[in-house]
Amino acid sequence: MITPIVKDNKVVFGPCRLSYTHLFSKYAPEGDPANGKFMTNVLIPKDEKETIAAIQQAIEAGRQAAIVSKWGGKAPKKLDMPLRDGDVDKEDDDVYAGCFFVNAKSNTRPGIVDKHKAPIVDEDEIYSGVWAIVSVTFYGYDVSGNRGVACGLNNVMKFKDGERLGGRASADTDFADIDMEDDDDL
Repeated sequence: MITPIVKDNKVVFGPCRLSYTHLFSKYAPEGDPANGKFMTNVLIPKDEKETIAAIQQAIEAGRQAAIVSKWGGKAPKKLDMPLRDGDVDKEDDDVYAGCFFVNAKSNTRPGIVDKHKAPIVDEDEIYSGVWAIVSVTFYGYDVSGNRGVACGLNNVMKFKDGERLGGRASADTDFADIDMEDDDDL
């Protein structure tokens, strides 16, 4: 793990595993592209105490700023918070076991780079299961009576490949045992 970098309500941390990853095009769960967002869930192992503390510090900075800017000088009694427990909120998904996670979203496409900070343009390089270092910002919201702190996605740096999530095998895996060298006539 890198030492997390916290600047007010912004934090850079990782490497962490990405899940439900939609970074090259907006994802619209209701099929309404106008309301789509670039997004990913970022899984943080629970034993990464320094990273979790840094995230909580940035969340608190976002909450404090929203007390003034969104909530009229008083913190609401009930707030939705962005750091969630995978063992509770995704108890049926083994990938989330032993992890906290944040659902990071953005209206604009995040910067996506490799370890050398070169832009990644091949969508197949960033997928659910990849390990990455992420930059996120926490901010308060007040929408239709719902209040809380959200996680804004800034940038993603690919750290290393990981096992793909979602059950789909790669073409290399599916066809690994097929030898086509001498079968030009097929």
